[in-house]
Amino acid sequence: MGERTDATGTCNEPPCPGLAGSLAPSPPHVRRLGPFALVLVMAAAPVVYWLAGNPTAAADREPQKDPPAASPQIVPVTDRLPAHVEETRDAILAAAHSGRIDDLQTIIEWNELRPAFGDAARDDPVAYWKKISGDGDGREILAVLAEILSLAPARLPIGKDPENNAVYVWPYLAELPLDRLTPAQEVDLYRLMPPDTVKALRKNGKWTWWRLMIGADGTWHSFTKLD
Repeated sequence: MGERTDATGTCNEPPCPGLAGSLAPSPPHVRRLGPFALVLVMAAAPVVYWLAGNPTAAADREPQKDPPAASPQIVPVTDRLPAHVEETRDAILAAAHSGRIDDLQTIIEWNELRPAFGDAARDDPVAYWKKISGDGDGREILAVLAEILSLAPARLPIGKDPENNAVYVWPYLAELPLDRLTPAQEVDLYRLMPPDTVKALRKNGKWTWWRLMIGADGTWHSFTKLD
């Protein structure tokens, strides 16, 4: 049969050529979901608009990542340390150069809380240092103190107080990857310990030699040797 048209030649009964795609009846499932889908789109529009205008809102929904670990900053030996740090460092050095390990007791008592010296040295650190020192009088430990404090420290920004948020670590080598030292840094390493100890450190992959920490406010935090 031919197409049905009126007197003007306009098609008035489907199907009509060229209009099938736009006027053909929708499948039943589309007809049923059409109004519901429209409601969802209309409801979501304000949310999409709000997120577009608030880029931080989407970011707030993402899981928060931990802040990056503080990176050590090597402080050149020629640079001046904060006054309180320098005062504590110089006092420890003076005791080391005196050859009398008992002189460290006065500096230890400057702290409100005793510095961390390890479990074995908790009760009497001076007596413990004498005991483990090769000479029996603690002079080997004083030599260690003199050597590590003659090197540059590493500065760690690990506190929350803007004025006292740093801790200074001697030697700076304790905060560096031992497998990526420069030739000059390796010289500093061999100043502190014999080659067999250096080899053991690198094998372990971590610093196990003596390590001293002083806070930006001059507090002596620790002097320990990890096993």
